[in-house]
Amino acid sequence: MSKVDLEGISKTFGKKTILSDINLSIEDKEFCVLVGASGCGKSTLLRMIAGLETPDSGNLYIDGKLSNNIHPKDRNIAFVFQSYALYPHLSVYDNIAFPLKLRKMKKNDIKKKVEEASEILGLGEYLKRKPKELSGGQRQRVALGRAIVREPEVFLMDEPLSNLDAKLRVQMRYEIKKLHEKLDTTFIYVTHDQTEALTMGDKIVILNEGKIQQAGSAEDIFNYPANTFVATFMGNMPMNIIPAVLNDNVLCFDRVMITLNEFNKNLLGDRKKILVGIRPESFEPHFVESIIPTGIRMHVNIDEIETIGGERHIHFKLDETPVVAKVSSKINIGAAADFTIDISDLHFFDIETKQRIV
Repeated sequence: MSKVDLEGISKTFGKKTILSDINLSIEDKEFCVLVGASGCGKSTLLRMIAGLETPDSGNLYIDGKLSNNIHPKDRNIAFVFQSYALYPHLSVYDNIAFPLKLRKMKKNDIKKKVEEASEILGLGEYLKRKPKELSGGQRQRVALGRAIVREPEVFLMDEPLSNLDAKLRVQMRYEIKKLHEKLDTTFIYVTHDQTEALTMGDKIVILNEGKIQQAGSAEDIFNYPANTFVATFMGNMPMNIIPAVLNDNVLCFDRVMITLNEFNKNLLGDRKKILVGIRPESFEPHFVESIIPTGIRMHVNIDEIETIGGERHIHFKLDETPVVAKVSSKINIGAAADFTIDISDLHFFDIETKQRIV
């Protein structure tokens, strides 16, 4: 078992609060991704689990055991760093074998474990090479191999792919996920890349300014963002957030008027102003043959059109709020366009708290 529990964890450096009242359970064998912008506290949280930082308050449990004061070497945790942290003067074999030699393991046992790890990672032909003779992806595999041979309860990874080019990052994402399935243990992975988080994590934990904004599956976070920060941070393109006014059971923004059904009317209560969230991909170009029965139609004047591969990003304004719609590049858009949105694709947020209205 390798469950990790954090209860009321807080950390400050000087007068700056890095983490504030973090409560989180990471289940045994789960792939948990900590995601957020630079300075949000995700790497500090990872280092705390490793024992490289100590909490100012709160408790950390690993496999049910209070671990606040347990030395890093006694936690049976492997840490894969962003910089690979390989020994340049040692061969690939010796880099992978290093933690086993520290344990004074027998040579034959070391050889067996190194060969098993190198086979998993496709490093067999590189064992005699030095790190400088390897590509970035191969060096990252060596760092993973050094972690694997320790047979840790928990793998910690701090932005391990950030030094790789885009194509190699995609490949290594796949390889790390396959490695997690093969080793069948707990992975805790830090990244600032939303795509990495959404494609890799069983559980995604979004941090901002030292606090957890939301934790859940990729599907839950994408479809039910807890607040406007999560809505605009997660996804290839941020959700559009548009101020709207409520008059009785009619929701108004720009020249759009939406008559609410009984469910949405009760949901929004007696609020007079709210924020409406619309994902860029929720805009459907309005053609006679593609009318959505429960749709809202709007006519907009186009400010700019960006063509990116097979997509067009259409920029316009609603009530002076910049908005982006994402459509297929096969669709021709002129200086003005009509779009339809299904009312079920709208997200509602409180205008003061910025929290989702559930």
